[in-house]
Amino acid sequence: MEKNFYIKNMVCDRCIRVLKNELLAANLTVNEIELGRVEITVENEKDIRNTVAKVAKANGFQLLESPDDYLVERTKIEMINMLNHLPLDPNRKLSELLSEKLQVNYSKISRTFSSQEKVTLEKYFIKLKIERVKELIQNNQHNFTEIGYLLDYSNVNHLSRQFKNRTGMSLSKYKTEKGDDRKPLDQIV
Repeated sequence: MEKNFYIKNMVCDRCIRVLKNELLAANLTVNEIELGRVEITVENEKDIRNTVAKVAKANGFQLLESPDDYLVERTKIEMINMLNHLPLDPNRKLSELLSEKLQVNYSKISRTFSSQEKVTLEKYFIKLKIERVKELIQNNQHNFTEIGYLLDYSNVNHLSRQFKNRTGMSLSKYKTEKGDDRKPLDQIV
């Protein structure tokens, strides 16, 4: 029988590889794995659950227990995926995209997320966007106007104000000082 286990803090392809390799090393049959979810063939669910939890914890992940925890994690993963596939769609609101991807009413997503994370979805998404801005600046492949366009800012001044409000420094100062204070995506709240 196949069983899905939902995992917290998986934010990239490297997380998938690490967890898959560790689960295979624990003699588990991994049928499918993606950000936030792993499907395993199980015979005795309780023993497998304990093994998955132990492997997850040893690698900086956490087994999710409640449906609300899973909804919050799926929401984070969808927002991270949006920022990994630039440019953002300027014609679609975050609320529309999340509702469509998660197949859940946006008010439920928003309420659950805010309750669990103690921050609104919009503020969390801004934090993610600022970390993506830092990454794009460090990669030195785009100017500030292009970065603003990629991340759906109305203009470079809007991006600049939001960046300074969040980081305490201007875009150009961050670039010249070769800022390396990016936060891991799984630690943003």
